[in-house]
Amino acid sequence: MKFYKPTSPSRRHLTSINYREFLTASKPEKSLTKGKKGNAGRNNRGRITVRHQGAGNKKLFRTVDFMYDKKDIPATIKTVEYDPYRTGFIGLVFYKDGEKRYVLLPKGMKVGDTFIVSENAELKPGNRVPLKKIPVGSFVYNVEMKVGGGAKLCRSAGNFGQIVANDAGYVHIKLPSTEIRKVQENGWACIGSVSNDESWFVNIGKAGRSRWLGIRPTVRASAQNPVDHPYGGGEGRQGRGLRFAKTKWGQHVGKGQKTRTPKKYSNFYVVSRRKVGKAKAEK
Repeated sequence: MKFYKPTSPSRRHLTSINYREFLTASKPEKSLTKGKKGNAGRNNRGRITVRHQGAGNKKLFRTVDFMYDKKDIPATIKTVEYDPYRTGFIGLVFYKDGEKRYVLLPKGMKVGDTFIVSENAELKPGNRVPLKKIPVGSFVYNVEMKVGGGAKLCRSAGNFGQIVANDAGYVHIKLPSTEIRKVQENGWACIGSVSNDESWFVNIGKAGRSRWLGIRPTVRASAQNPVDHPYGGGEGRQGRGLRFAKTKWGQHVGKGQKTRTPKKYSNFYVVSRRKVGKAKAEK
C-alpha cells in the first residue's frame, strides 16, 4: 500500500496501491482496445436505473478474454497492466500460435510465467481445468456458471471460490459472499485467486477522488423529504421510525432480512444461503 503525508485533512487517511511494484506496461495493446460509451447509470430510454453514477475520467476499454476457448495451447505472460474497468490486474499473453489476448491474472503470476487451458493441465495458479478435476479445498477464480458460458464468478481483486464438495454431477463452491453454490462439474475454472488483493484496503480519502472514479454523491435518506424516501421528513434529526430497514422504494433491505426472490429459478443451485451482517463477519 502507498501512504501519504497528512498535508491536508483528506490526505491524512488517503491510501492507494503502489502500482510501480506490480505493473510492467503503461500503454495497452492497441489492437485489443476500443472506446466505450459511458451511460451514467441510464438505460436505453434515458432513465436512471443505477443511481450515483456518471462523469469520471475517460477510460479505454480493454477486451479481456473470459471464454478461454484456446485449449491445449501454452500461453506466456508478456505484461502486467492496469484495467480501469476492473479491480484485478490484467496481463497481455502471447499464445504459442502467435495470437495475443488479455486475461485476468491470478495472484503471484508475473512476466515470463506460462499457463495453459487443458483437461490435463497441472494444478498450479493460472492454469484452467474442468471443475471435476480440481480437488476439494482448492481455490479457484473465473468460474463458469454454465458449460461453455465463460467465466462469471470470482473475478474481483483478491477474490476466490473454494471447492467444498463433489456430488451428483455438481461441484459445490463456497463463494466470496459465503454462499455455497452448485456448479456443473464439466464447467471450467482457473486455479488460484485474483491478483491485486490489496485493493480491499484502499481508502478513497476524499470526495473528489470518488468523482474521478465516476461515483456521484449520495444523499442520506433521513435528510430527504417524505415524498422522496420512507425515512424522510421530521423536524431536525430524526431516526428511521420504522421497524424494518427499507429502500427508497419501500422494499425491505439489510439487517439480516431476506431479500432474495422466494421462487427464483436458481434456488436449486444454492446449497447454503449467504451469511449477512455479524454472521458473515464471524465466518
